Amino acid sequence: MPELPEVETIRLGLTKYLVGHKILDVDVKPGRTFEGDPKEIIGAKVIGIRRFGKGLVIDLDSKKSLAIHIKLTGQFIYRDKSTEKIQVSREKVGELPGSATRIIFHLDKDATLYFNDRRRFAWVRLVDTDKVMEMPFFKSLGPEPFKDLTLEKFSAAIKGRQTVIKPLIMDQTKIGGIGNIYANDGLFLAGIDPRRKANTLTDAEIKKLYDSVLKVMKKSFKYGGASELNFVNALGQEGEYQRHSLVYGKKGKECPNKNGVIKKIFLAGRGTFFCEVCQK
Repeated sequence: MPELPEVETIRLGLTKYLVGHKILDVDVKPGRTFEGDPKEIIGAKVIGIRRFGKGLVIDLDSKKSLAIHIKLTGQFIYRDKSTEKIQVSREKVGELPGSATRIIFHLDKDATLYFNDRRRFAWVRLVDTDKVMEMPFFKSLGPEPFKDLTLEKFSAAIKGRQTVIKPLIMDQTKIGGIGNIYANDGLFLAGIDPRRKANTLTDAEIKKLYDSVLKVMKKSFKYGGASELNFVNALGQEGEYQRHSLVYGKKGKECPNKNGVIKKIFLAGRGTFFCEVCQK
């Protein structure tokens, strides 16, 4: 599932290309992707794009907003005359529009915004702007990196808990935005075994983990996120972090420290990659 760096990459792209456009019409395929009456956003102008954890909010000048969770395979792809020749990832996007296209936003200035979702788990909900933060998904989010997650809040989420550390830092109600990729790489960089109970970590280890998670996420921003499944940016291009990950997806390969071989297990149902030599 796309994580904070991927969703932030989408937000930045939509902020650059979508903000200022007026919605002229909306085509919605039958299904549960869009919740609300599409007619209510026709004529509205996009005034801002916000992100909360792994969620997006497109704010309109009509005091309405589109609250979005792209889930596993959601994609926003923008096209106008200046971007129509930019090649999309055919493997992950396909044709535009295509069989995975669930919503088409027809915009002014001959622009179009496509929303694709192959697995149809994503949702786009039309809500009053002042009600967005009352939605259960957004209301339940814990503090997130680069916004309101301080070392003190990170420590408070970890200390005294008997939960295994990796699933704990992926719990969106405790910390918003950290998913599987960056939990794996952050724990490796911090030298912490993902199987350890949270209450066994020292203050020094907690700080190192906090710093390490931020570091790998910053690295992912640099590479435009990770295109593990269907993630693409707002122009339909893949991210490159998966080519620069530390341990994630590298089962059987030598660890970056050249001390051991990367092992894969499952914790809380998620693939977990680590080096038994380097992580204690």
